[in-house]
Amino acid sequence: MRDFGNGRPTAPVLSEGPVMTGGLADSVFDTANRAPDLPQIARRTDPAGMTWAPVTARQLRDQVVDLARGLIASAIRPGNRVAVMARTRYEWTVLSCALWAIGAEVVPIHPTSSHEQVEWILRDASCVAVVVEDEQAIMTVGSVCASLPLLRHVWQLDTGALDELVERGRPVPATTVDSLRRIVLPDSTAVVAYTSGTSGHPRGCALSHRNLATPCDTLLAGWAHTVAPPGVQPAVLAFLPFSHVYGLMIQQVCLRGGFLMGHEPELNAEALASALLTFRPTYLYAVPYVLEKLYKKFLRAAQQAGRGALFERAVRTAQDYALAVERQRLGAGPGPGFDLKLQHTLYDRAVYRKLRAALGGRVYGAVSGGSPLHRELGLFYAGIGIPVNDGYGLTETSGGVTVHPAGREKSGTVGRPLPGIDVRVAEDGEILVRGPSVFQGYVNDEHATDMALRDGWLATGDIGQFDSEGYLTITGRKKDIIVTSGGKSVAPAALEERLRVHPLIQQAVVVGDNRPCVGALITLDPEFLAHWRGLLFAQGDTPGRDAREENALRQEVARAVAAANTTVSRSESIRVFRVLPEPFDVTNGLLTPSMKLRRDAITRRYAVEIDAMYQSSARIPRERRSEELPTWDDSDDVFRRAR
Repeated sequence: MRDFGNGRPTAPVLSEGPVMTGGLADSVFDTANRAPDLPQIARRTDPAGMTWAPVTARQLRDQVVDLARGLIASAIRPGNRVAVMARTRYEWTVLSCALWAIGAEVVPIHPTSSHEQVEWILRDASCVAVVVEDEQAIMTVGSVCASLPLLRHVWQLDTGALDELVERGRPVPATTVDSLRRIVLPDSTAVVAYTSGTSGHPRGCALSHRNLATPCDTLLAGWAHTVAPPGVQPAVLAFLPFSHVYGLMIQQVCLRGGFLMGHEPELNAEALASALLTFRPTYLYAVPYVLEKLYKKFLRAAQQAGRGALFERAVRTAQDYALAVERQRLGAGPGPGFDLKLQHTLYDRAVYRKLRAALGGRVYGAVSGGSPLHRELGLFYAGIGIPVNDGYGLTETSGGVTVHPAGREKSGTVGRPLPGIDVRVAEDGEILVRGPSVFQGYVNDEHATDMALRDGWLATGDIGQFDSEGYLTITGRKKDIIVTSGGKSVAPAALEERLRVHPLIQQAVVVGDNRPCVGALITLDPEFLAHWRGLLFAQGDTPGRDAREENALRQEVARAVAAANTTVSRSESIRVFRVLPEPFDVTNGLLTPSMKLRRDAITRRYAVEIDAMYQSSARIPRERRSEELPTWDDSDDVFRRAR
């Protein structure tokens, strides 16, 4: 048993995976030698994306070697840094493996990054080449090339640049790739991953081959049996950005574990639903945003079919059933009773199996990462037959730090520390991490590295706590703590998480620093808003419809805020809020590529709205301020603004 600094016993330590002797590309070659005909990747074969064709382990290795030869012919050398600025697609995987095979370092850049972000990363990382996806990205890079004297190559995927590289590399012997691959050491830098940059310039986290491989191999050693039924090859659809460490972790779990991997470049609900239906994964790696969107899609479809009430009853039954099973699993209850089992069986036939079929019909379970998953949503998925293991990690830890133990999942927590990882909570609540996946340091920033790494422990900046059974709960970011003018400290994450559960709400950011009370900026889900409006007045246009719609929406959003307030004390509750006219998005710079809020950017952009929100509240009569429902400025016409 191991003590992780919280005074609680932990689960027995599992195997931490095989001893690593080389780099990340070795797994591609090892699998090809061991099982050359194993389907390693599935690629779409038609423009509509309805069918997928396998790429065997041998074919993948050969493509990696051919591309690596082209990189060598282009004077890409060990230690050179090459940026990849593209969506999650097949070429990303082949290119990254080819770069690692010759000892080069990958610098991921999100494809929607601004000119300033691209220039900063390419210059800070001293990149000698960049691979982009399309003409728009070429224009972005081209606009900053003059300030990047080290940049020698700009390759565009959509114009066949990789095929040209392969042709250029024909004269280079394949043995040259093998020679370079064999001198790559586990502690050589593999990736320089830039932090999401929720404030200020992003920092480049140097991650070694060992850093990235360790959590993947540990998960495969202890959890691989949970990703597919016995005798079935696990299949994973990679749709999260490879520009984020979580996406790279999914890629490496698939390659190192012999899973079948598909790529989906679009993260919108319709494209993802189509890909899931045709690819038919056995396991989902997702973030809460995706699981929330899928749930809302299920709810919208049920309401459109006139089965909304049935769906809501089925949801409650799924949650009740999953909670009873969880309590039994953790030794805290007898399990579901006869009536609950019967209801669950009936809803499984009428509802749950259709939901599973919409995800391809083979999903055996899921992992949620990036930010904590709301407990109610976790129970819903578990109740319909898709248990979700919530996990925790960050760029500086190469992904995984904690995850639910297999067979002992506990919704609302992010699980227990992975074997080989030490986690403790400091006196001020900050989570500290130590282990082989912790990064090498920040590129070109020794001071920031020294501040983050203290006596071998990484100060994560996250606030959390362990429960009596050693499960970790994340309560927020240290820097995000709000202090009202009355001196009350509020962690915004739990309130925001609870608000997003409501189908109408897409995102929320809690504000209130140096203000008299806590407030919230809220964005609406455009698809669900249109659907909701249709349900509200299905009979068509009637006199005064806009006013009634506006009033109904006020009440609905206010109820959502009131429900979120039940999870906190009155002094921490949201007393004022405003609905914004546009969503927080990666493209408008208000979300990071990993779908986290850029709080500083949001509060700067909406400073006028925040001031107006509090000024409106100050004008509300005292007797109205004592009402349970939060206040909404009468001038905030959401329908007029959201159209």
